[in-house]
Amino acid sequence: MVTGSRDEPQTDFIFCCGANTEVLKFGSCQLHSGHKILFLIIPGNPGVVGFYKTFMQTLHSMFGYHHPVWAVSHAGHCVPPDSMDMVQGTNDSQDASSAAEADVFGLNGQIEHKLAFLRKHVPKETNLILVGHSIGCYIILEMIKRDPELKILKAVMLFPTIERMAQTPQGKVMTPVLCHMRYVAYLPLFLLSLLPDRFKSSLIKLVFGGIHSLDLTVVQPTVGLLTGDCAANAMYMGGQEMKNVLERDNITIKNNLEKLIFYYGATDHWCPVQYYLDIKQDFPHGDIRLCENGFRHAFVLDAGGEVAKMVVEWIHGDLRT
Repeated sequence: MVTGSRDEPQTDFIFCCGANTEVLKFGSCQLHSGHKILFLIIPGNPGVVGFYKTFMQTLHSMFGYHHPVWAVSHAGHCVPPDSMDMVQGTNDSQDASSAAEADVFGLNGQIEHKLAFLRKHVPKETNLILVGHSIGCYIILEMIKRDPELKILKAVMLFPTIERMAQTPQGKVMTPVLCHMRYVAYLPLFLLSLLPDRFKSSLIKLVFGGIHSLDLTVVQPTVGLLTGDCAANAMYMGGQEMKNVLERDNITIKNNLEKLIFYYGATDHWCPVQYYLDIKQDFPHGDIRLCENGFRHAFVLDAGGEVAKMVVEWIHGDLRT
């Protein structure tokens, strides 16, 4: 992979829908009407953009640094700088005062959060290549449905959790935890947050010790996740996923099939192979792929660069627009 100063990202912290939001940017940090294409990464849960650094860096470099690559965190999944709160003060803006009312940390609120980000920070004429991971794919389908005027060239769905989440092997384990026992988990999370960051880093490396090719860029973002309210917000969103991600949105998929690429894992406990077979049967002409490389659902842990190279191959021709 080519490296250099252009590979150094910028991190911005903003309030969006009244909630603290982290935006990781490779390439142009401000968009204007001259920018024709933007890659926008919609993360899984936890929605920590730092997990996607290697993935984004590879995309940016392989397209010759021509197109900005941004990732927007989920609301409340990032550690705000000392000068910012998790939620904007009600005296600062009317939008902020309605943050709790809009349930910005919930699944529906996160969808509206992404649409609000686009409206405020991306010119309308910009062509979008959306890349979703896990629940980020569900969010993308909802964004497409709610705002048909979005100029989307392609939407790449990586390990998509877009249906029947609570019925998956992992969903059956996590639904009781996220929906009924979430508050029990808050105490150990609070205790972990009190540990020094250096100790947290060592603990994370120990937990990930079985991953021989662990991407070390994910360690610091994981440390941040164990700080303050971030993990609690991620668990709250996860509980809503179990309750609300039910039937696949076939209408939105059918109406946008030529723009969509689906990539399913062969051993994904959040999205069984049967789900791949079902959608393949329902949409035989769709670009729907099954992993042949043994990548895990959380591909960012050890295969961010490899997955990015595949994405480049899939969409290279679409960027000649």
